Amino acid sequence: MQRTKTGTRRSSRLAAAALCASILTVATLGLAGCKSGTAAAADEEAKATGKGLVIGWSQRGISGSDWWKTLVEGGQAEASKVGARLELLDANGDTVRQNADVQTLITKGVDVVVMNPNDPIGVGPSVQALKDAGIPVVTVNSSLDKSLVPDMFCYVAEDQEHTGSLAGEVAAQKALEKYGDNGQIKLVGIGGFPGDVLSDLRFNGFMAGWNRVMEKHPGVTTVKLETKYGEWKPDKALAPIRDVATANPDLKVIYSMSDVMHGGIVQGLQQAGLWGDGIIMASYDGGMGAIKEMVDDPKGPLQADASNQPWDQGVAAVRMALAAFNGDQSQCPDKTNYIDTTVITPVEAPEYYVPSDTYVRAKN
Repeated sequence: MQRTKTGTRRSSRLAAAALCASILTVATLGLAGCKSGTAAAADEEAKATGKGLVIGWSQRGISGSDWWKTLVEGGQAEASKVGARLELLDANGDTVRQNADVQTLITKGVDVVVMNPNDPIGVGPSVQALKDAGIPVVTVNSSLDKSLVPDMFCYVAEDQEHTGSLAGEVAAQKALEKYGDNGQIKLVGIGGFPGDVLSDLRFNGFMAGWNRVMEKHPGVTTVKLETKYGEWKPDKALAPIRDVATANPDLKVIYSMSDVMHGGIVQGLQQAGLWGDGIIMASYDGGMGAIKEMVDDPKGPLQADASNQPWDQGVAAVRMALAAFNGDQSQCPDKTNYIDTTVITPVEAPEYYVPSDTYVRAKN
């Protein structure tokens, strides 16, 4: 539905510009409103390649988040590369403000909007307004409520369940190397908040990867402890990990669902006397601090970090914005575009470590 309306909108603009151009060929006087018809048609054609395309970017937040900052920087870099211009507005975590921002972008006459929704259902008015204006919308990092998906061109993100499974597979392999293929292995995961989608996807993926490896080693019994939550903050992660480690001195594997909590987890394990050679840690995000830790201490506890690559998500969002402008749904056939992610171990860490970056990027 979006593709048809977008294509019609662009075709109408091209037709109008072409009509003005043809009229100018016949009569060059008294047609001030059409004097730029030929140029307008040329501009519209150029936008199909990205040159001169105006992309409105409605960001749910930037301040205090290196991840979101990197996401936007990736988008800005790709826009510059193809000759497009980004109109960036930051809602600072306010859904009402984000809806107002989108109205502003519509008023400015942007060609397409990239939105990082603050609330999947709360941005409904924005989605409707964009639909009414014939402006396609691409979401990135966070998607829309399923009721709004029909009016979205594409959702760009990493497949969190799959990415988590990469960390789970490596953690299981490292556990077999360290502890052997017989006996009990206690494992605990720490996420953001109980019931939040991110934690569930990342942990379910991790366990799927872990179980794929361990099902070939029936001598190993995995004891999965109750998941802990650190509110995606290091200071909030410290106490839950310290408490579970103190109560389970035979804890062997810890999976952190975000590198952001890493410092607190390390402190908690240190206070419980477990940080060191006796445990294996896996994490999620591909933060450069975690990669450096593996470079500096390849035999340390941290042995796997699954990447979610915000820079590459920003790049992909701009590419999908261009596809949306062109009405090319084949670039996002299922309305979802998952970027390729990876898992970094101490072996790959030197290759991925770039001090000037905050998060891992794709090598290509």
